[in-house]
Amino acid sequence: MAVFNVVLPELSEGVEAGDIVQVLVAVGDNIAKEQALLELETDKAVVEVPAPVAGTVQTIHVQAGEKAAVGQLLVTLDTAVVTAPIPASPVAPVPHAPREARHEVAPVIAAPPEPPTPAPPPVVPPAVSAAAPAATPPPLAVPAAPSVRQLAREIGIDIQQVQGSGPGGRISIDDVKRHARELHTRPWPQPSREMIAPTGLPDFTKWGPIQPQAMSNVRRATAERLAHAWATIPHVTQFDKADITDLEQVRQHYDAQRVRPLGARLTVTAIVLKILAAALKRFPQFNASLDMTTHEMIYKQYYHLGVAVDTDRGLLVPVIRHVDQKNMVELSIELAQLAERARNRKLTPDEMQGGTFTVTNLGGLGGTHFTPIINPPEVAILGLSRSSMEPVYDQSTSTFIPRLMLPLALSYDHRLIDGADGVRFLRWIVEALQQPFVLALEG
Repeated sequence: MAVFNVVLPELSEGVEAGDIVQVLVAVGDNIAKEQALLELETDKAVVEVPAPVAGTVQTIHVQAGEKAAVGQLLVTLDTAVVTAPIPASPVAPVPHAPREARHEVAPVIAAPPEPPTPAPPPVVPPAVSAAAPAATPPPLAVPAAPSVRQLAREIGIDIQQVQGSGPGGRISIDDVKRHARELHTRPWPQPSREMIAPTGLPDFTKWGPIQPQAMSNVRRATAERLAHAWATIPHVTQFDKADITDLEQVRQHYDAQRVRPLGARLTVTAIVLKILAAALKRFPQFNASLDMTTHEMIYKQYYHLGVAVDTDRGLLVPVIRHVDQKNMVELSIELAQLAERARNRKLTPDEMQGGTFTVTNLGGLGGTHFTPIINPPEVAILGLSRSSMEPVYDQSTSTFIPRLMLPLALSYDHRLIDGADGVRFLRWIVEALQQPFVLALEG
C-alpha cells in the first residue's frame, strides 16, 4: 500500500490557518488527480485543496467546521490500487452561505508520520531556600552639586541614570543636558501585540440572557487589523467640503451618454479615484509607507487605489491597479465589477493586496462626517459622506444660493505627513472637484 498524506500548504502571506467549510470526498472514494478534496475559508477567500495524485481516500482527518493550520494533515490517500474515478462524490454537499471565489492551492505531500520520540524525564530543579530575600540596598548618592540636582528635577531627569564626566564620575550641568538630549533622540518603541492584546469581558449572564456568536474570518481580521492600526499610527483627520453642483451636472450627462450603455455607472467615487491619482503624483508623501525598523520613507511609483466595499460578511477593500493609466469610463466599469465580486464573495487575495491609498464612500448610507481609519501599510485614507444642498453666500449678489456640497474627511499618518501638507492635499482635491472642466473623461 502506497500512502500519501496531504497536508494544508501555505495559502498566502500572513495566512496561517482557515476554517473547513466542506469536505468534498468520503472514505473509499476513488479520487482523480487535481480533484478537489475540501473547501477552506480564510479571512480573504474560499479556496479548494485539490488531490496531488490519483488515489483512494483512506482516512479523512478533518471535519467541516474545524480550523486547519498550515502543515496540518488533511487526507490520507492510498495510491496502490486505483480504479476509474467516479464522476462525483456520493456525499451530498452541505448547503452553506455564498462564498468568495474558489481558487486552487497546490497541496503539500507529507511523509507518513513517524512514531513520536519518548520525551526525556523532567529535570527536577534543586530546592530553593525559603529564606526571605535580602532587602535591596538604597541607591548610592551620586556626586553632583545641588544646582545640578535641581536642574535634573526641573526637567524630569533621574540623576541616578546620568553618566558623569568629571573626576570620580562627578555630574555636571552639561552632563544632565547631554543625557536629556539623548533621551529625546531615542526612537519611541512600537507597541507590541501584547501591549494591544484584548482584555477579557465580564460575565454578562449575571445581568440577563445573552447570545454569543462567533466572529467570521473577515470580521476577526478586520478587528485585529484596525485595532493594530489605531494603536500604532498617530491619526490626524482633516475635514473639508467641495461644491460639486457643476460637477454633478457633468456627471449625470456623461453617465447617461457614455457609461450606462456599458453596464456601469459614472459615480462620484470613480471621479475621485481619477483626481486622487493626479493628487498623489503632486503630493508623493501620501503615496508612501513608513518603515520604522529601518527609519526609511518608501515612496511608491505606482498608483493602486483601494475602495472599501460594504458586504454581508464585513468590509472588504479590493484594489484598482494603475489608476493613473485609466480613464473614468474604464474606472467606472472596473469599480462596478470589483464591487460585485466583493459582494458575491468572488474576490481573490491578490485583488485585495498592493494598495497605496484607500477611498471609502459612505454617502449612499447617509451621515455628515466620520473619521476613517488608515489601512496600513498605507499612510492616508479619504472618506466621502453624503452630499447635500446647503446655502452658500454669493458675494457678487450678496445673497445665499443653494449649492450641492460634498463632505470630505482625510485621515493621515502624522509621523510622515504634517498638518500643513494634509490641508494642501485636501484643498487640491476640493479645487479639482469644483472645476469639472479640467476632468477629461478620456484622460
